Amino acid sequence: MLQARNGREAITEMRTGKADVVVMDLMMPEVSGWDVLRVRAAEPSLMAIPMIVVTANNSRQVIDDLRDKHVSSILGKPFDLDALSAAVTACLEPPRSPKRRPRNRVSSTHIAQ
Repeated sequence: MLQARNGREAITEMRTGKADVVVMDLMMPEVSGWDVLRVRAAEPSLMAIPMIVVTANNSRQVIDDLRDKHVSSILGKPFDLDALSAAVTACLEPPRSPKRRPRNRVSSTHIAQ
């Protein structure tokens, strides 16, 4: 497991190619989660890394914006460890065919794709 103290370190760690999945908050010092997502979108090699975003802002606009940025899973705060574990497991499983992929589900603590 790799750890980053802020968004700048998260980007550096992602660029090493060692990350299988990234769990991050939108609110981070120095470089925000939104900025990390913008960098990720600009670098094709980073787009392959599944992202789980944690946020206290679960407004429809934020959720839609995150889905537009191809975030794998969105966890609303507070979240429980079971929700985080399920999100990480889903990111690490082999992809299913597009026909069988479940529709986005929304709940108070876990917003999954």
